[in-house]
Amino acid sequence: MLRSMSLLLLVLWVVTACSAPQATVAPEITVAAAADLSPAFQEIGALFTERTGIRVVFNFGSTGQLAQQIERGAPFDVFFAANQSFVEDLAAKGVVDASSMTIYAQGRITIWTRADQALQPQQLADLLAPAYRRIAIANPEHAPYGQAAREALERAGIWEQIKDRLVFGENVAQTLTLADTGNVEAAIVALSLSVSSNGRWVLIPAELHPDHPLIQMAAIVASSQQREAAQRFMEFVTSPKGHEIMKKHGFILPDEMIESAR
Repeated sequence: MLRSMSLLLLVLWVVTACSAPQATVAPEITVAAAADLSPAFQEIGALFTERTGIRVVFNFGSTGQLAQQIERGAPFDVFFAANQSFVEDLAAKGVVDASSMTIYAQGRITIWTRADQALQPQQLADLLAPAYRRIAIANPEHAPYGQAAREALERAGIWEQIKDRLVFGENVAQTLTLADTGNVEAAIVALSLSVSSNGRWVLIPAELHPDHPLIQMAAIVASSQQREAAQRFMEFVTSPKGHEIMKKHGFILPDEMIESAR
């Protein structure tokens, strides 16, 4: 009798366990994002997760290097680039979903210096002074902010004079670190990083880099297994709350974008 009762309880336990609702695991997305987005996206990501339960893992870096990783099959779900051409190139190759391409912001560049140093350049021509022994920009080979910086220096007529003093950061965030740690006297970096820093900065006129206006675009990676969650994150970035955070961090919103002179 006791043995029969034990067997019955075991059967009931198995049936109950099998029929019990399984806990659902919240989706997780991996976002490849240009380095200039770090301060804004850390804030946006935390709020998005709080509201949706979807965890966001960020991989910040140079747009060009991230694009190469995506093309080689890196497991990203969505790509936020600092220059729309990189997204458009991937879309032409079928690597990102062309129907998801969205312009989400425009960036600006600044001249940045530490707050505790005497040097305070007000325009690019000031960088010609011998006191600026080293000047950092993001590597123009693959970083949109470096491309904009190079064009601005060329249009200001000082590229040839200072090119031997330039130090290249792998991305715009590393470029700021070079200046913040005192390894260079000045840096040309993103406005979005400047406003979140403790340094001094002055805005570089957008008219000095019309060929690289820093129109920023996002798209879902074609191989993503979390397309719905990725779409929700893109929509949150472009929502009123997302726009509020982006604007606070120095980005120009799509309806305010500066027309590029081509």
